[in-house]
Amino acid sequence: MPKSKRDKVVPLTVTKKKSYDTKKELVSEIQDCCDKYAHIFLIEVHNERNNLLKEIRESWKHSRMFLGRNKVMAFSLGRTVETEYKKDLHKLAKALVRKRGLLFTNEKVEDVKEWFKSHKQFCYARSGSIATETVVLPEGPLDFPHSMEPQLRQLGLPTRLKDGAVVLDQEHTVCTAGKVLNTQQAVILKHLGNCMAEFQVELMSHWSDNVFTVLSESNSAMEVNEPDSEDENEIIEDVNEN
Repeated sequence: MPKSKRDKVVPLTVTKKKSYDTKKELVSEIQDCCDKYAHIFLIEVHNERNNLLKEIRESWKHSRMFLGRNKVMAFSLGRTVETEYKKDLHKLAKALVRKRGLLFTNEKVEDVKEWFKSHKQFCYARSGSIATETVVLPEGPLDFPHSMEPQLRQLGLPTRLKDGAVVLDQEHTVCTAGKVLNTQQAVILKHLGNCMAEFQVELMSHWSDNVFTVLSESNSAMEVNEPDSEDENEIIEDVNEN
């Protein structure tokens, strides 16, 4: 019998869903950390950059940092007074949204505050970021190699080559303070060496000895309003059964 010549869908990548056991291990691990470490900080990552975040993880090997799987982490702490693992942990759980995570440590609170306050780093802004300043390029020659002129023109700059130099035909506003950057603007700022974004891990709140303390004014105890995924509902039910 001849083989079918109909088009077949061939997956180029195969990813495995995280098993129930993996999620249960995370729940158990976080609850163990609640017993092992004296302090829990709710942290928020601003302008996340993997290489910079890796450096922070390396510096805090003596502690434990969890980022991602917010709903599972919130379940580990307990989302309500009735289900919280320890008193007032539900207040941390409610605020686990977006780019937030948990830092477990035995370091002194003031030392932790001082370390994270001093460890900020400027980096290139990405598309979707808010411009912190207005950048205007004056008419005239630009300090770019002649080979970049076609690329600069594609990015929207009114450029041309004159005697082997890149020249801007008229004044051009790259971005305006307070407005969202698009891809072209972000690339131009990078070529200009303008680091407009600031990478920072901010301490939002703190828990220790059953006492919850707000550290940042921007920390609003927002509940996770998004509907739970079926997988996370299933793992929560599975944990409760065991």
